[in-house]
Amino acid sequence: MTANTKPYRAHLTSYGDLITSDAGFRGRSASFALERKRRAAPFVHQARALRFALENAATPNDLAHDEWIQSALLVASGVPYNESIQLRPKEKAVAIQRFINDFLAPAGPNLVEELVNRFLLAHEDELNASTQTIGDILAQRKLSRALIATLSLDDTRYSWLHATSKTWLPISDDDSDIELHLRGLSWEKGRKRRTVVFNLTVPFLGNNVDLCLFSCGPNEYREKSHDPASYVALGELKGGIDPAGADEHWKTARAALRRIRDEFSRSSLTPHTFFIGAAVAKRMAQEIWDELENGPLENAANLSVEDQLMSVARWLCRL
Repeated sequence: MTANTKPYRAHLTSYGDLITSDAGFRGRSASFALERKRRAAPFVHQARALRFALENAATPNDLAHDEWIQSALLVASGVPYNESIQLRPKEKAVAIQRFINDFLAPAGPNLVEELVNRFLLAHEDELNASTQTIGDILAQRKLSRALIATLSLDDTRYSWLHATSKTWLPISDDDSDIELHLRGLSWEKGRKRRTVVFNLTVPFLGNNVDLCLFSCGPNEYREKSHDPASYVALGELKGGIDPAGADEHWKTARAALRRIRDEFSRSSLTPHTFFIGAAVAKRMAQEIWDELENGPLENAANLSVEDQLMSVARWLCRL
């Protein structure tokens, strides 16, 4: 493959193009803040409803007998929702009473404020724990939107996989915000059928891969995921924005891509591999560039640079 046919050369001229700029970090930080705000909105509304429900609570012990706020009391006490649904009624009652005795009763006239604040704090901890997940989800959404834009511009109709219902849905006139619920895309161009699936555990690898591109239709990818010959491309997405953790993200992705190549080589196969990252430091960019120039990595992009992302999306759509 000559230099001018290497796909990354369409958007990269040197390792410096991969380094995340200060503006890139600021843009990603703003995206994180907006996503956290979007995720926090339901909890804020629940807190308002909780405050209204507490209007007639005369004493802390009145709360223990109000069946409408028992789940909120458990959350505020620090019991995660997934754990609370497994507790027996007696265990729930004990946890709630302990919470009332230790925190709400001592609050006196500030009872309502104490409960509402602890309810919001519990959800704040939940949001903080998902910071890395938010980054990767945002990366997936951004690449999804780039793929959709590329297909639409090429007048290629597609179907998309709903992450919750796990059903394939046809393209509609209004495709706004579908990336919030999208886990896959499928399209047909000429004689080629292609299906992209995000966050797939590849059976013969035993590991999760951020993006897999298959040479099959939408309803075949589960069966085809067991066949190494059905994979066209596999890629790693790292959406975290912490500069201090950039090198670690790349090391994790590079190790994952190496495992992918080693496993496919057992079947004498070499699917396309690529990397997209949000936080790319200088040394990391140099290592990525070296793998691009000398192999085995075939494509790469900085998530915060729109032209680079669109170039990789176009490449994927044309494989």
